[in-house]
Amino acid sequence: MKQKTAIVTGGNRGIGLSITKELVDANYYVIVGARTDNDLGNKFPKNVIFVNVDLNCEDSHKKLVEIAIKKTGSLDLYVNNVGLSEWRSIDKIDNNFLDKILTTNLKSAFWGCKVAADSMKEGSNIINISSLAGKRGSKNNSAYCAAKFGINGLTQSLAKELGPSNIRVNALCPVLISTDGLMEALNKKDSPANGSPNEFIKNFAKTNAALGRLPSGREVGSMCVLLSSDDASAITGQCINVDCGVLPQ
Repeated sequence: MKQKTAIVTGGNRGIGLSITKELVDANYYVIVGARTDNDLGNKFPKNVIFVNVDLNCEDSHKKLVEIAIKKTGSLDLYVNNVGLSEWRSIDKIDNNFLDKILTTNLKSAFWGCKVAADSMKEGSNIINISSLAGKRGSKNNSAYCAAKFGINGLTQSLAKELGPSNIRVNALCPVLISTDGLMEALNKKDSPANGSPNEFIKNFAKTNAALGRLPSGREVGSMCVLLSSDDASAITGQCINVDCGVLPQ
């Protein structure tokens, strides 16, 4: 089987690291774009290359694509994963905070989609990592929800735009996944955890999830592998929940 090439933004930690691992296990060569390498060289001695980039800039996404093409001659999958979560009530949101949330979560994905679409061939895939927060609002989460609703709109629009070129565009919408970034966000004052993030996640799973548990990063990564495979060749423009039944649709 021919080895495929993927780019994963923010693929050095959290959900992104799980996506990188699942893609490597599925015989992908993975280009990871992020600010720090987080010891990726030791985690993945082969088939992963780290590129130090600022993913808020369009040129950084161009750099990732150029390296992918130079190294492997192709680009089969672009995963816009980089993101930032933080709860903050509307009265505390200023321009700097709003710009940080919208740029990191939405603008970066927009540039990634634009650059990927310009270089992809027929049969390629773009996957945007959204959130269940892109489908329903929640208290003190207006900026993040707005960004993730935007990701879902971007996904649906580009699926129509790129479909004639047989490039599929989908989004994954995970619910709470216990990454370092989420735990840091839950520890802040305006979050719903009230200073007890582990207890909050445990109770949330028990009272909200049909399966009585919440998903893992590995399960998000596995969905990326599935969505980018020929087995999912009829699926595009979908924003798929990875939520253990928190929001059945």
